[in-house]
Order: sequence, then C-alpha cells, then structure tokens
Amino acid sequence: MLDHDSLLNTSADRGTESDEKNIFVLGLTEVQRDELQTVHGARSYRSHDLLDYETLVDASHVEFQKLLDAARRELDAFGGSVDAIVSHWDFPTSVIGPILAKERGLPAPSLESLLKCEHKYWSRLEQRASVPECVSQFASFDPFDDDAFDQIDLRFPFWVKPVKSHSSNLGFEVRDRASFDEAVAQIREEIEHVGNAFNAVLDRVDLPPELQGAGGNTCLAEQLISGIQVAPEGSVFRGEFAVHGIFDMHRDASGTSIERIDYPASSVPSHVQERMTDILERYLRRVGFDDACFNGEFMWDEETDDLWLIEVNTRISQSHSEMFVMVDGASNHEVAIDIALGHAPRPSSGDGEFRVASQCMIFRDDDAIVTRIPTADEIAELERRHPWCVITIEAEEGVQLSEMANQNSYRYIVGRVYVGADDREQLAERFDTIVSELPFEFEPAGGEEKADV
Repeated sequence: MLDHDSLLNTSADRGTESDEKNIFVLGLTEVQRDELQTVHGARSYRSHDLLDYETLVDASHVEFQKLLDAARRELDAFGGSVDAIVSHWDFPTSVIGPILAKERGLPAPSLESLLKCEHKYWSRLEQRASVPECVSQFASFDPFDDDAFDQIDLRFPFWVKPVKSHSSNLGFEVRDRASFDEAVAQIREEIEHVGNAFNAVLDRVDLPPELQGAGGNTCLAEQLISGIQVAPEGSVFRGEFAVHGIFDMHRDASGTSIERIDYPASSVPSHVQERMTDILERYLRRVGFDDACFNGEFMWDEETDDLWLIEVNTRISQSHSEMFVMVDGASNHEVAIDIALGHAPRPSSGDGEFRVASQCMIFRDDDAIVTRIPTADEIAELERRHPWCVITIEAEEGVQLSEMANQNSYRYIVGRVYVGADDREQLAERFDTIVSELPFEFEPAGGEEKADV
C-alpha cells in the first residue's frame, strides 16, 4: 500500500491556523480516512465520519428525510465545532452535505443549483439553454405510462435511464421496441427506491413549468453517442472557476461499462480539454453553482470533432482520490476541504510518487454467488509486495452479484485496484499482476460448479 504517512510528513501545513478543525465527511471509508492524511494541513484537521457508508451508499432504498435527520442528530451531539462538511458520493450524500452546511452557515452551493445538475432532465434543459452545441437529442417520459414509447421521438439506438439513480443503475441501451419494454419493466420495479427520495428533495424548491410532472420517478431517453470519454474535475469558489484534474475513462469492448480510469488524461488534445473547461464554466455559471466541487463527463468524437456533455456531478469524485494521491501527492479531498473551510483551493502539484495512475475495475460478467473473496490479510500482503497498488473489494461472501446494491445493469464490479506507475504500459502490466493473484471464487447462481473471477 502507498505510504500515506510519508506523504503527510512532506506536506506543508496551512501555518496560519492553530486551532484544530473538525472535518465531517459523509460515508467515510477506511481507505478514504487514509487519503485524508495526505492533504496539506492534515495535522490541524480531525476527520469525522458523518453517517456511514452502508447507510448512505450501500443501501438499495433511500429514505431522504430519515438520513438528513440522522445526520443532524450526529452533528448536534458532537461536542466541538463543526468546521466543514464534505461530500464525495452521489445522491443522497451529494445533497445532504450542502443542506447541512447551509444550515450551519458553512460554504455550500444553493440547493437549486445542485438540482439543476442532479436532475438529468432539468440538467439537459439548462445545458440546451447555455451550451447547446454539446447536447444530444433527449426526451423525458413516464415509465408507468403504457404509451410512453409513443412520446419519444428518437431513432434507435438510444439510452433510457431514470432522472436520478445510483451510478449506472437502471441505465439501458435500447435497440428496438422489445428492448425498450424490457428496460421499462425493470425500471418500474426499482425506480422508486431512489426516485421517491429525490422527490422529497425536489419539494424543497420551486420547479419551473417545464419540470411539472417530471419528478424523481421520471425517465430520460437520450440519443446514443460515441467517442473518447474524458472527465474533468474542478471547483467554483466565490465565483472563481478552476479545473484541478482531467481523467481518461476507458470503456470495455461493448461500450457499456467503464473498465479503467487514468490520470492524468492523455487521450484528447489540449484544445479539446480547453473546450471542455469552457463548456463546464458556462454551464455552471448559468445554474448559479458556487462554493463547491464538481466533476463532469464528456465524449469526444475524434472523426467529427463533436464534443458531447454526458453529465455534471456536484462533488469531487471519491474514485479519483487515490489517483490524486499517487500523482499529485494529496487527495482531491484537499480541494473540497479548502472550499468547505472558506479557503481558496490550491492547484494540483504533481508531487506524487508516480507519473500516472489508474483505477481498474475487476468485473464478473455472469450472475453468480460469491463463495470466496480475498481476506484482509491477503490484501495486506499483496499491497506489501506491490507497494504501487491499493485494493478495495466490493463483493461479499454468500451474496449473489445481482443482489448487490448500486451495480450497473450489464456487469458486476467485484473489486477495484488503484495502480501507480511510470507509464501507461506499466499500469496495464501491474493491473494484470494483481488480478492474477486475487483469490475470488464464485458459484453460478444455478448451483453448478465453482468458477474463478
């Protein structure tokens, strides 16, 4: 495992503040707790978990008001000062954090600006008004309407997805009427698990007329786009817009799942990166987003030079954190903490141990029951022998993959490996080494013989 303590020893503290600051992070994991030790000024911070990962992220049903009230109680019961609240997960965390911060007079974006990004249909309307050159065709529809298909004026193939969901859950590529009906049938069964909670948030703001009837259980249909996928991450602080990192997002051969994320990006030229930055700034200024971090996703068609905006998330990406540590020497939590404390964020330094880093997914394509996962001791030994990697496991023994929370609709992620290297060829070699040594075992859901990952 990377020696985060040595990175801390080389970090420069703020130096101007003597009192210890209490930083509350929603859904903090042990890996992320280590990453927090890499930020400048870490010696003057005390990090606290606000609610837990299982409650906020790993739950299949979301009850927004209960989560918000539980977080309030934790903060109220804390004996010291609440100096910053940081969010790095998707909904509901991405909304709970800013609401709590606003209630306590801490820097945070307005709820309306958040929802203009988080509600996929509302976001598309705002994008069409501010950056129309990068918005593909789209339409909203009610998945519970038996005539919904007739409302969609898009050619096959296209994507359908809820206006709010976890990761890529309930996102489907539709190639004909039959596949549309299959997708809608599954969406009807599960959309309310998150959609009802999202409606509770939408009730807190005045929606424009075009959003009437397009609540949390609405779906979005979007024209299929293709190209090279890239993700800029940045912040807006007191009106100052900045990008602090750009990532390559590599899809698998089918084009349905992200299988690897690389930092820094190298797949698109600098002029395309500049266009992405300009588009994000115009859009975020349009919706009034301020005093917070963001990450966006784009698709660039190299042949036509078309640049498509996929989405904008209103937080740092926790999946980027370890890669920032590897390349820049400090987690992207540093930017989030700076802003949450009312400080101007510092630019990325490139002072990490490696020139490039990658987050690689460990997939299993077929549904199965997990019969063995690597133990904590086995992971620790692998990280000791291969100090250029950090391993996280998402599968649990005895659990059927299709029953795991927050998985996408095509492949199952059983774990992730963060790898640092001198170049991208070495990244691939190191990932293959780790996967070959990780002892997963599965039993097909039908009860047949065991199979490795």
